Amino acid sequence: MPLLVFEDTHKEHLSFLSDLSPDVVREFGRICLNFINKGTNPKMFQSAAQKLGVPADSVQHGVEGLMFLLTESSKLVLNDIDFQDSLLTLGYSEETRQVLFEIYQTHRKEIRQIMGGMAMESPHYHNLHWRLDVQLASRSLRHQVTPKVLLKFDLKDGEEKTSTMLETDPVNLAHMAKVLDEALNEMKSGYCRRIVRNIK
Repeated sequence: MPLLVFEDTHKEHLSFLSDLSPDVVREFGRICLNFINKGTNPKMFQSAAQKLGVPADSVQHGVEGLMFLLTESSKLVLNDIDFQDSLLTLGYSEETRQVLFEIYQTHRKEIRQIMGGMAMESPHYHNLHWRLDVQLASRSLRHQVTPKVLLKFDLKDGEEKTSTMLETDPVNLAHMAKVLDEALNEMKSGYCRRIVRNIK
């Protein structure tokens, strides 16, 4: 299992926890779990910021970074060793790493259940069959080459299975692959992750 990969934004947000005592990190964990379960509450950011004597934005970013750490680790089902190794890349003290590990170990099943409950019920990908057809000639054109790709998608909706057939040419297929790849990369951005986390 690969380690969790942090973007620069996530590292910057999570670095806020480095200056906090273990007890305060524990409190951040409690706030974070509450947000994962019920959504964000700006008033809590303000209250925590006043207690710590720091800007509310710093508190919000710290909680968002911790939410990313816990939700992504739970989604990837990181084992104990991989989670702890991922924390090593953030430069935390041994005490902070131990507190974060305890939070993850205690709540990862709960977080996965919450994330599962947020998932939209819709048909999802099950399998793909494909075939390449090439027309070499016709009555009017004896020396043409027309490649086509036939795609059969098997979808599952609960226990029900359906199939959808698509036909395309290699140029359009390459374009679709490029668009899908760009969409996947966009989903890794901090902006999209915040939206997905807050959708109920």
